[in-house]
Amino acid sequence: MAADDVASAVGRVATGARVNGTVEVGGPEKFRLDELVRQFLAARKDPRDVVPDPHALYYGVKLSENTLLPGDGAPLGETRFEDWLSLSASQILPTKPLTTAVAAASNQSSGPQK
Repeated sequence: MAADDVASAVGRVATGARVNGTVEVGGPEKFRLDELVRQFLAARKDPRDVVPDPHALYYGVKLSENTLLPGDGAPLGETRFEDWLSLSASQILPTKPLTTAVAAASNQSSGPQK
């Protein structure tokens, strides 16, 4: 769900009638997490493959197909992933390889060597 849509939903809940419970919201489309990552990487021209693992845990919990989806009747945002991605892709800086970033962070935090 796009941050602007989340902010709008929080504003509506904050200024609306007391809920005394949980309010679920979601984006206008349903995706599997691996699909979102594939599209994101493709937009960045990142050649890495996404390999889903049906046995992987999410913060220690096994997920079902609908675990991270809002319930029926939940208000949905308006920003489609493809639209968000096309706007965001132009603002994303290319990433450095992890080994370079880690090495640079290590050199900065370790201080002078004796």
